[in-house]
Amino acid sequence: MNHYEPAITPTIYFIGVTTSQSSIMTVFPKWAEALCLDNAVIKGIDFGLHAPAEEYREAVKFIKSDPLSLGALVTTHKIDLFQACRDLFDYIDPYAEQLGEVSSISKLDGRLCAHAKDPISSGLALENFVPENYWKTYGGDVLLLGAGGSSLAMSIYLTQDKFRDNLPGRIIIANRSLPRLEHAKRILEGHQPATRFEFILNPTPACNDETLSHLKPYSLIVNATGLGKDAPGSPLTNACSFPRNSLVWEINYRGHLLFKDQAESQAEAKNLHVEDGWIYFIHGWTQVIAEVFHMEITPRMLQQLSSIAMDTCR
Repeated sequence: MNHYEPAITPTIYFIGVTTSQSSIMTVFPKWAEALCLDNAVIKGIDFGLHAPAEEYREAVKFIKSDPLSLGALVTTHKIDLFQACRDLFDYIDPYAEQLGEVSSISKLDGRLCAHAKDPISSGLALENFVPENYWKTYGGDVLLLGAGGSSLAMSIYLTQDKFRDNLPGRIIIANRSLPRLEHAKRILEGHQPATRFEFILNPTPACNDETLSHLKPYSLIVNATGLGKDAPGSPLTNACSFPRNSLVWEINYRGHLLFKDQAESQAEAKNLHVEDGWIYFIHGWTQVIAEVFHMEITPRMLQQLSSIAMDTCR
């Protein structure tokens, strides 16, 4: 039985966990007006973490068959939804194939298309705060806490051949459960010979503290676990110690961001740069909107949309 109501106006869906709490619900109507997307609306679809495959399939089948349902942005469920619905897509882009995930669902010429936009959007967000030639200059490590889609996307972005002599020497992916870690290892091991990947099973925040304590100065530490947004808490304990002169990225922008608080409490003493997920939010959504509505969002338009979002939310 289909639980979804046919769309009566052009609709983009937001597939997540707590979508009603996201700023996009108030931002999108203003963006739609600025982009001249006549009568376009956004609707949230919430699933529990690691929902049954049939729930994902029901949602994707509905979007595929409903004329005015134009597509969706997928967060949190990117890997699970792709694994459950792979056969429903008529086109799968190279990043989605490589990463085994989907963050953008769209339609083109009667085909349902799956794209993984995170390597692009996370890359644009990283470029916003990581200094040029950072790895070449300082030689720090990368610690990605969590082995989900965001960590895989960042790993792919950071280790592109085009960066040549500005590649991280070591990327550590730490996760509290083994299946996601093994999935990450299958995709990334040997991907970039100049970068050593390490995959560490850390079942508790104290284990992550231990991994953190062995990083070099000038490292990049990322909370890509969803803790703070999708569930309360932090992947670290309050006893953690960040390496000096490092970049700390909380990729969420809403919720009780304990990880960000922990980093900020050490920022002055350790000379840390602490970044939240706001720019990532902007790039993540504009990349998908451009795909779903088949439009180009120019740098000037992006600046306008960012200003609208800032005025609306902050």
